[in-house]
Amino acid sequence: MINYLKEYIQKKPSRLITYEDYITQALYHPQYGYYMNDKRKIGREGDFITTSNISDIYGRSIAKWYYSKSIEMNLPSAICEIGAGTGRFAKAFIDEWKLLSAEPIQYYIIEESPYHRKLQQEELTFDENIKQIASLKEIAPFEGLIFSNELFDAFPVHVIENYADELLEVMVTVKDDMLIESFEPLTNEEIKSFLARSGLKLDHQQRIEIPLQMESMIKSMAGTLHRGLVLTVDYGYTNEEWMEPARRNGSLRGYYKHKQINNILEHPGDMDITSHVHFDALTKFGNHHGLKFVHKWRQDEFLLDAGILEELQENYDPNPFSAISKRNRAIRSLIIPGGMSSSFHVILQQKEI
Repeated sequence: MINYLKEYIQKKPSRLITYEDYITQALYHPQYGYYMNDKRKIGREGDFITTSNISDIYGRSIAKWYYSKSIEMNLPSAICEIGAGTGRFAKAFIDEWKLLSAEPIQYYIIEESPYHRKLQQEELTFDENIKQIASLKEIAPFEGLIFSNELFDAFPVHVIENYADELLEVMVTVKDDMLIESFEPLTNEEIKSFLARSGLKLDHQQRIEIPLQMESMIKSMAGTLHRGLVLTVDYGYTNEEWMEPARRNGSLRGYYKHKQINNILEHPGDMDITSHVHFDALTKFGNHHGLKFVHKWRQDEFLLDAGILEELQENYDPNPFSAISKRNRAIRSLIIPGGMSSSFHVILQQKEI
């Protein structure tokens, strides 16, 4: 991958590429991209862990939450999950739904990674009700729930920095056979528009990521959803939080063998790359395209509201490796103060409800 990137950059007339282009190549190149190869990515043997990988209790809790909403709002038994990873969440959701309802669930999965699509095929039994699809267009007009967990944080992003009230775009180039950053005057009008519409204003020497692809996805969701809910789980910041001193260097980073790598020009193709979501822009753009913002919870708050404590069984089994003990530990890990869930937020949007 590193040799490919150097050659790719040096073939450009300016010998510069944006960070968005760099991340796209590093994550999604058909041959060398991180998400496109067969390396294990999620779990102890991978590079990072997700909430749905901890226990099936997460997927089962979301299933119970949507079951109650489907009755309350007269919504069909249908869900589309975007970026389904290993398929573990989908399996937990479907298994719980079978216990809740005699009506079969229509479950659609959109997944760009060939490796994860293969894992999903091993985890799930696909039929006329449970399908892998290539895009949202295949199910439009859709009624039900559109769900994603850590989708928006994986989008390639541009990087800009304010220096003496001049906005610069941070680019990637090659010097002395190494990948390095280069600062260029900001000329991308889409980035300027994003800043203006989102209400973001940067301080001197503040750096931030600009997710231009985020609005395209929101627009696609809104265009596909005829009536129903959009539930987005991710980590991110509000505009006010972006302006805190701790955020002045942005949030772009990599995860390599469960270690945080601040310089994402290291290990291209071998590590995950992520940045925090712009929550205010996500909800504002959603409202603009017809997805009405309903509420934002911290993930542990959402799970408590969804009734996860009801799943916490009294445990009198002295065996710490019993199924009940493991289940209770998983529940506690999802709601404990300062635990994993405190870093994530859940955003609910709706259309025609």
